[in-house]
Amino acid sequence: MARIKRAVNAVKKRRKVFKLSKGYFGAKSKQYRAASEQVRRSLRYAYIGRKAKKRDFRRLWIARINAGARANGLSYSRLMDGLKKAQIDINRKMLSELAICDAAAFTALCEKAKDALK
Repeated sequence: MARIKRAVNAVKKRRKVFKLSKGYFGAKSKQYRAASEQVRRSLRYAYIGRKAKKRDFRRLWIARINAGARANGLSYSRLMDGLKKAQIDINRKMLSELAICDAAAFTALCEKAKDALK
């Protein structure tokens, strides 16, 4: 049985890690062991960050909606309850954009929500 030599595959594996670690400071981009550890960490941080980004944006949208709702005499939860009762189905991202860019439209939505709560 022929002996298997790892040279080509090992170089490919290292090249893949060094490609991902390009731009890192010092040994993290030059030495395989340090680079592979940092790449592993970086990929984990990136994965966690993609999940956290969704939470962070939702929190931002809710804060903006709450500010706009309070300017119209409602709290965030009362506004959302009123919109649901009025059967107005609009997501938080669009509501926050309305609160920032189109105050008149947001005020109209707040009025509909108030009417639905009565």
